[in-house]
Amino acid sequence: MKRRDVLKTALFGTGAALSGQSLPQSNHLPANAAAAAAAAQAGQAENWQPLLFDAHQNKTVVALSDMIIPATDTPGAKAVNVNAYIDLVLNDGEPEPRNTFLQGLGWLDGYATREHGAPFVACTEKQRVAVLNSLDESPFPDLSAGADFFDQVKRLTIEGYYTSKIGIEELNKGGVPETYGCTHESHA
Repeated sequence: MKRRDVLKTALFGTGAALSGQSLPQSNHLPANAAAAAAAAQAGQAENWQPLLFDAHQNKTVVALSDMIIPATDTPGAKAVNVNAYIDLVLNDGEPEPRNTFLQGLGWLDGYATREHGAPFVACTEKQRVAVLNSLDESPFPDLSAGADFFDQVKRLTIEGYYTSKIGIEELNKGGVPETYGCTHESHA
């Protein structure tokens, strides 16, 4: 997914989440951004425990989300506890996306082990990048389950990040426009 596509998805997702609207292809989202804030706050608590993930799965989700939105001059997905958001929406959501995600985590570890001799979180940064690059928009049928999982984790990471306080501030760095409408006098 290209950075511009990520931003477009995030902009749409944030606006709909803040207005309480449902998102297409995202029926696993909480009704509004308050759930994202609650998940992020819970994720910051010292004694926070995932509702759905085991410890290894949680570490994998942290590593994946951090690679999708790494810290730069602004905090990344790890800093806003995207893992807590994903854990919450999958735990509280429909069974199909939850089961697909959990199966995808298993698939990812199996693939990383076949390719690099270790589960995803035990791979080097270079090996992790190679694994994800092979899945990103992969045309190979034998990688379709992994490619679908990677699409799902990217979407959830973007939704979690850009419905967080830090993500919203990142989107509004240049200020919020007064209007999105045409400002030509002849069109007013």
